[in-house]
Amino acid sequence: MSDFVKSLMNNEEWAYRQLVKEYGKRVFNMCYYILHDKIDAEDATQEVFISVYTSISAFREDAKFSTWIYRLTLNKCHEKLRYDSRKKRKGEMVSIELQAQLKDQNLSPENTLINKEELDALFYAINLLPENQRIAYTLCNMNELNYVEIAESMNLSLSAVESLIFRAKKNLKKTLTDTITH
Repeated sequence: MSDFVKSLMNNEEWAYRQLVKEYGKRVFNMCYYILHDKIDAEDATQEVFISVYTSISAFREDAKFSTWIYRLTLNKCHEKLRYDSRKKRKGEMVSIELQAQLKDQNLSPENTLINKEELDALFYAINLLPENQRIAYTLCNMNELNYVEIAESMNLSLSAVESLIFRAKKNLKKTLTDTITH
């Protein structure tokens, strides 16, 4: 067992600060891509870290620690989607990281608008994907997990993940092509 996980199990404050520092942005972005609402994503992110605190003793090293965190994140998002019956406010689905990238590129206002419109179209198309395809595609392309990590996080076989991502790409291509031609 890693020293970091042992420190978490011993409730060492520095370990929890490090946990949030290392995983906070990734967990939030994952929640945001799934829930499509900043406030819900913030709530789910907080719930994920509370779950880590309360259930760290259940962590077994048969999976990577990061995979365990992502599985907790997916579970919290699914709980939120299932049990939260209030109307969702539709927010702009551009992550903090992508917004920063656009600003850092020092683009002209016209090019910034074009990039934003392209991102909006992409996120709109992603949002139309069936839930499992959307989650697998997001984990792969937005959170940069490999197929094995995605399979472990989603409790699926490697071939199922490959199929989901293949179909997601095919559906995105069709949706974006249809959008451009109409």
